[in-house]
Amino acid sequence: MMKTKVLALSLGAAVFSFGMMGNAFADGAALFQAKGCGGCHGAGGNTPVMPVYPKLAGQSEQYLLNQMKDIKSGARANGQSAVMKGVIAGVSDAEMAEIAKYLAAAK
Repeated sequence: MMKTKVLALSLGAAVFSFGMMGNAFADGAALFQAKGCGGCHGAGGNTPVMPVYPKLAGQSEQYLLNQMKDIKSGARANGQSAVMKGVIAGVSDAEMAEIAKYLAAAK
């Protein structure tokens, strides 16, 4: 009886956790805003607030993902990457992938 209760509680926790993770990573647009990306790159990554910041919308998904990962790891340390370093530190690999997918599809 005790094993059944433990199993049921474990399964319930796993389902709940999976549901929460699925919602957290499902919307690249929401992540783009929540992580503060729009503050510099503009709404939808289309209208940077300064000319030195890149337009991200429509770029290749793999290119965008590689740039975010390189900035986070320190492999890229040129241009405005110093500004990005602090922001990208709080973005997980899964979140970066969702943001890259969203931006690549944006026009």
